[in-house]
Amino acid sequence: MIEVYYAEDDEVIGKSVKDYLEQQDCKVTVFGAIADVRIALLNHLPTVILLDWNMPDGQGNELCGWIRERWSELPIIYLTVRGDSHDIVTGFQNGADDYVVKPFDLAVLYSRILALLRRSKSAKDTKLFCDDLMIDKEKTAVFCRQQEIIVSQPEYQILLILMENKGKTVTRRQLLEQVWDSSGNYVNDNTLTVTMKRLREKLGDPACLKTVRSFGYRMGDTK
Repeated sequence: MIEVYYAEDDEVIGKSVKDYLEQQDCKVTVFGAIADVRIALLNHLPTVILLDWNMPDGQGNELCGWIRERWSELPIIYLTVRGDSHDIVTGFQNGADDYVVKPFDLAVLYSRILALLRRSKSAKDTKLFCDDLMIDKEKTAVFCRQQEIIVSQPEYQILLILMENKGKTVTRRQLLEQVWDSSGNYVNDNTLTVTMKRLREKLGDPACLKTVRSFGYRMGDTK
């Protein structure tokens, strides 16, 4: 199910968008203030965000920038009366993925949401996420809070295995076999312990990387 957070202080517009999208089997929450959106996002991330520019407690572009600092891949669509070229360019520069000028057709809006999510899914096929961590499999690179972290090949392979199995516990034996035995190099159990310690230090000891004592490790979202 597509879950939508919609920042909109006009109750009539908010209700019309909510009613239509829910008829398309979406789950929609409308927020009348930016502060409420921020609180909600810190507790749970939706599939997509619809964002008005002018809000009673601030500007939508400020919220857009705040979101992008924390969740680089969360889809954002502006829905606003501000339709001149300067505003549209500013919206995209702040991190929006799409920009819709009011008044708009609800069916067209829904189609644009679906198109954006198709593009996002295609991009995510090569990227793995967990909280502020991201692996770009095409670049063979690790990012934390959008900053690239330099890791060794074993560290990268360990993180890749854990993120590809997010939510599942991967045993120490499985990691030893997949990371080192596959290359024909025998290592002892302490090698894994030391490698994991270095990896944690490089990533800032992320809360999403869990140790299952005397058994293995598990990656899981904490936000």
